[in-house]
Amino acid sequence: MSRRDQQAGISGTISFTAGKNTTGIRSHFNVYRNGGLAARPRSCRRIVRRTPERTKNRGAMIEEYVRDLDEVDETQVAIVGGKGARLGTLSRIDGIRVPAGFCVTTDAFRRVMAQVPSIDHQLDQLSRLKPDDREAIRDLSAEIRRAIEGLALPDDVAAAITRALGRHGAKAAYAVRSSATAEDLATASFAGQQDTYLNVRGPAAIHTHVSRCWASLFTERAVTYRQRNGIDHHAVHLAVVVQTMVFPQAAGVLFTADPVTSNRKVASVEASFGLGEALVSGLVNPDSYRVRDGAIIDRTIGSKRLAIEALPAGGTTQQAISPERQEQPALTDAQVLRLVDVGRRIEAHVGHPQDIEWCLVDGEVEIVQSRPITTLFPVPAARDSENHVYLSVGHQQMMTDAMKPLGFSMWQLTAMAPMHEAGGRLFVDATRLLATPASRAGFLQMAGRSDPLTKDALETVLGRPDFVPTLSEEGPDVPRLGGTPAAIENDPAIVTELIERSEASLAALRRDIAMVTGPALFDFLPEAFEDHKRLLSDPLSMQAIMAGMEATWWLNEQLSEWLGEKNAADTLTLSAPGNITSEMGLALLDVADVIRGHPEVVAFLQEVDDDGFLDELPSFAGGTEARDAIRGYLDRYGMRCVGEIDITRPRWSERPTTLVPLILDNIRLLEPGAAGRRFEQGRQAAQGKREELLERLRALPDGDRKADETTRMIDRLRTFIGYREYPKYAIISRYFVYKQALLQEAEHLVRAGVLRDRDDILYLTFSELRDVVRTHQVDDHLIQRRRDAFRWHRTLTPPRVLTSEGEAIAGAYRRDNVPAGALAGLGVSGGIVEGRARVLLDIAEAELEPGDILVTSYTDPSWSPLFVAVQGLVTEVGGLMTHGAVIAREYGLPAVVGVADATRLIRDGQRIRVHGTDGYIEILASPNDADARAQL
Repeated sequence: MSRRDQQAGISGTISFTAGKNTTGIRSHFNVYRNGGLAARPRSCRRIVRRTPERTKNRGAMIEEYVRDLDEVDETQVAIVGGKGARLGTLSRIDGIRVPAGFCVTTDAFRRVMAQVPSIDHQLDQLSRLKPDDREAIRDLSAEIRRAIEGLALPDDVAAAITRALGRHGAKAAYAVRSSATAEDLATASFAGQQDTYLNVRGPAAIHTHVSRCWASLFTERAVTYRQRNGIDHHAVHLAVVVQTMVFPQAAGVLFTADPVTSNRKVASVEASFGLGEALVSGLVNPDSYRVRDGAIIDRTIGSKRLAIEALPAGGTTQQAISPERQEQPALTDAQVLRLVDVGRRIEAHVGHPQDIEWCLVDGEVEIVQSRPITTLFPVPAARDSENHVYLSVGHQQMMTDAMKPLGFSMWQLTAMAPMHEAGGRLFVDATRLLATPASRAGFLQMAGRSDPLTKDALETVLGRPDFVPTLSEEGPDVPRLGGTPAAIENDPAIVTELIERSEASLAALRRDIAMVTGPALFDFLPEAFEDHKRLLSDPLSMQAIMAGMEATWWLNEQLSEWLGEKNAADTLTLSAPGNITSEMGLALLDVADVIRGHPEVVAFLQEVDDDGFLDELPSFAGGTEARDAIRGYLDRYGMRCVGEIDITRPRWSERPTTLVPLILDNIRLLEPGAAGRRFEQGRQAAQGKREELLERLRALPDGDRKADETTRMIDRLRTFIGYREYPKYAIISRYFVYKQALLQEAEHLVRAGVLRDRDDILYLTFSELRDVVRTHQVDDHLIQRRRDAFRWHRTLTPPRVLTSEGEAIAGAYRRDNVPAGALAGLGVSGGIVEGRARVLLDIAEAELEPGDILVTSYTDPSWSPLFVAVQGLVTEVGGLMTHGAVIAREYGLPAVVGVADATRLIRDGQRIRVHGTDGYIEILASPNDADARAQL
């Protein structure tokens, strides 16, 4: 039987986009139907390699317009797009069945696009638009689509497509499917972004729909998706896959990793009768299965009252399913397990968990699409096959953003504990600390004090039998938590001594690093890193940090028991001496005081958008004083920035415009002398609270003893709690010195022609950069891959707890004091405040009004200058002793941290009430509600 004879009776195709169904799975997939294709032997279905259609164009240039699917693989994404390349690869895997077809290549697309008037100008316009500028994107995209669809298909392109149709069956029905070069990538799936046309018959109709596919590269959704993923419109080209169609008895989607939990060992299947369109359009509840280790661990049989069937002449129709069949499963258990086995083979071949579109034809599985699942958080690499439990470092350091390779590698080299990278974030392996009852109990207690959500997530893992093995309490390999540091005297001279040691070490680092360059710098830095770690592990420093923290816990626990006083330490902490982070916020108020008396300087700063503005200030009246004030601030604090644990992030000294909105807000919202008044008010409030508590304690039975103990703990708190912030300041100060030295090396490499751009080093690890400096050779493709990976990592949300199976566990609050409709969190600074929510993700966009409550993802020390201008704080990440909590208490701001999805659930402008003592947020009104009231 000839290939043409085999395909002559092929008809029917459906494509659809899946919405969210009862299991929370989202999918986009195309389903094919064919009455006889599955019965053909695999050897007969393979396409014989033919000489590709070629045509000469523009002199000696040769362009190829058509390639059969079995002629392509994943190395040819630039020619046939992601979908075409992936289908070609799938067709080569033993035992995987893929409907036959061909690709109209990107050569044809470029040929047509060259004929579109002003296309380069229009793409430039698109690139300048922001993703949320929907109206402008919609109008310009529509204009480009109309221009493409209005062009006639070039004769040679049309002829190549017609000849390919002749090979595959001129009378067959086809799916005409878009296949972009930026599609089905490991970092961005582009699922459903371009169009698919179904059940298309005859060369003329195929030609028309190929043009429509090309035009769909510029739908509003596709343009916006590219912009959000940082993909250049000029760089994306579109191929078109033309595939024969098959007729399934059942169809659906398979995820080889659970899309809800991210567990890599659990596969998820959804299935319905006929074409899958009924499933994704919400006409039916699909059957759902979860499979682990070759066994179905969960199943739900849906009510499938309708099926979508293909019409012989084209198109589809709804057909009612008989009542007795509605509750029957679309697949047998054996078919479910066989389908998952097929998925595992595909996953093993391509190396990533897959989102697979499938159909069942006469008992055989046909695969019509397979793409990486791009929403899964990566799993840290392990050297063994044992179970592991990983904790997010970013949730402890209040920086959950993705880090560039130089950033996370430098933190790994200078941290006190081994760390693992995944998704541009760092994790510590807590498995062994959880393995013995003694270390487990202490570790959970510590986690609970820091972040109750992390503790709950760990307890969820520990509740699973045998996931974390239990070790004996004895033996040299049993992990031990660090013992409680020895108590130290309540002597402020201890803090002074520690700071002097740190400053001396920093001065020595600056002196010594200036003497080395080139390979010698990379011999010097590892020694500097060891000195860095010695400072971090200084026993006296650890004792001072713990003294302040333990005093906080003791006061809160004992005064709650003795007096019923909640979070007493919050007020006692106000204006504690020696807190470098709170001093940083108050110091910016002093800068504002210098500037506020010079109207010309204020007017100039309101228009500043260039980091060279400091050099221009002396040209204005009062500008020299303003410049000196800002430079003095930068000399002291300019090494700081948002996300400062990532050495690659621009520091305030490198980007001083970041501070300008904060200075202007301070001038507008606060009176002169606010810094001194605020500090003194806090000090007096703390002193008043101290006297009140001691008086109440002395009235109790055994009151003198209780008062004496409390006095010692209050003194301990105010002596040491401010030092809690200093080690981080010291670390970041050293980081700035390292960064300046590494950037100087980058400048040398650029001048030598080794690097294109100084910032290329940010996408190399420290060891890779060391090799580049020594060899003067760099892998440009590696740097580009790292840039692409970083863009992907930025779209991912890191979990607090991650298992080696890939399961991301968020944790939950287990308490009943949160009113219905309120958002639960961890109260870290007492009090109740009501005001306008100011939702900020970028400190540079701060435009505050009196009474605002700051709502953001996280606050590291760089956010503290904002705290002086707000009256409350809400964050998605944080714990009782993280930086935002410490500074909120020092400034007396009611604060709730660890509020899941706060920046999404609270809208900018809503009125909210923050319960800082009890740990929850009430949403009072929306911005529209406020506007409506204002109009009454």
